[in-house]
Amino acid sequence: MSLRRNALLLALLTGVLAIFGQWDPALARWWCLPAGVLLAGLAWEAAATGRCRVQLRLAGPERWRLGRWHAMRLVFAQSARGSAWIQVVLAAPAEFAAEPRVETLRLVRDRETTATLEASARRLGRHEWPAPRMRLSGPLQLAWWPKRIAVDCVVTVVPDVVSRPTGATADTKGGEQRAHVAAGGVAEILQLREYRHGDPLRLLDWKASARRGRLISRELAEERHLEIMIAVDAGRSSGLAAGEIDRLGLYVNVAARLAQRASEMDDAVGVLVFASQPLALLPPARGEAAVVRIRRALAACRVQPGISNPALAAARIRAMSHRRTLVVLLTDLADASEDQLLQAVRLLSPKHFTFIAGLENPSIVALPLARAEEPLAAYRTLAATEYRHALSSNVRALRALGAAAIAARPEHLDRAVLAAYREVRHRRRV
Repeated sequence: MSLRRNALLLALLTGVLAIFGQWDPALARWWCLPAGVLLAGLAWEAAATGRCRVQLRLAGPERWRLGRWHAMRLVFAQSARGSAWIQVVLAAPAEFAAEPRVETLRLVRDRETTATLEASARRLGRHEWPAPRMRLSGPLQLAWWPKRIAVDCVVTVVPDVVSRPTGATADTKGGEQRAHVAAGGVAEILQLREYRHGDPLRLLDWKASARRGRLISRELAEERHLEIMIAVDAGRSSGLAAGEIDRLGLYVNVAARLAQRASEMDDAVGVLVFASQPLALLPPARGEAAVVRIRRALAACRVQPGISNPALAAARIRAMSHRRTLVVLLTDLADASEDQLLQAVRLLSPKHFTFIAGLENPSIVALPLARAEEPLAAYRTLAATEYRHALSSNVRALRALGAAAIAARPEHLDRAVLAAYREVRHRRRV
């Protein structure tokens, strides 16, 4: 219970009358009047608020996209009094990023009152939404009375997806186009060129020929469907922060979006989740059903306590893949100097094309640019400089072994991986 202004005024009047009663015997008992009114009012309010039942309904998406902001609506109602005031603390579970705040709401009988909280999920899995802390004002506005309310709301956090316009089923960024050839296969239009004697009629681009006033032919390349294996590091280092979510959450989002994009291009895609040993494996497959299975496997990922072993993951991929495969490894590039990651590249090369994507810490990278004004800051700047040099040398070492490697900021990793995938398809590197 917390006293409000009316109760504080009565308490103040009680104290003032008690002081005056010490000076004037005629006023000796007057302090009992406001004190009695206060105590009687509080007793009546306690009974009235006990009879007042407040209902709460949580309205929000059942499935939350990892790292994306959603709105949770808290809908309050009561039918005991004409109106009632409540104060409620709007807060999300610990696994969510949100700005807690206190809202004061007026509940009118048999009418719903809504408060909205914006939150972003930071952990995969199922999470129970906690009941908010709430207190109810008494009818005389003498005090706030704590009120417990039960809610039953469980939300599921799943990997994010690629946002695309309705009806878009293929990645057309970068000018990729498709045309059907006479044999029933699929071909890509690489470029337009001048007509050459002997070009079949199906290669002529009649619209371009009409615009230019001469015959123009299409140059096609036979479509080659890729096999892609996405290896996601779920080891101890994946629990480090990467913006509003941890690294594992970022890896999972990137893997889910890459799988979705590869499915749209009719490429076969699979996933391997690993830590000190392989944890989950889905062989490459095509179609929406394969993407659904991959998303389920990624949604079950959790940070493991052990140190990652990418060499074991590479050995598992090598034993499973019988044709040339694009292997996308999402891991911590800061450990690339250790033998396991370099050994993983050696195991996969030259049969498979390996692409390794990791993160660079923006706060650490920015430290060498700041001026050191104290001895501790100088040590931090030196450590940050060594971190940048080590990261650059690790990337160069991986590229020297034939792998493609990048270190990107958390907000850029998604675009970097998808851009690398488009480049691989365009250049036919696999």
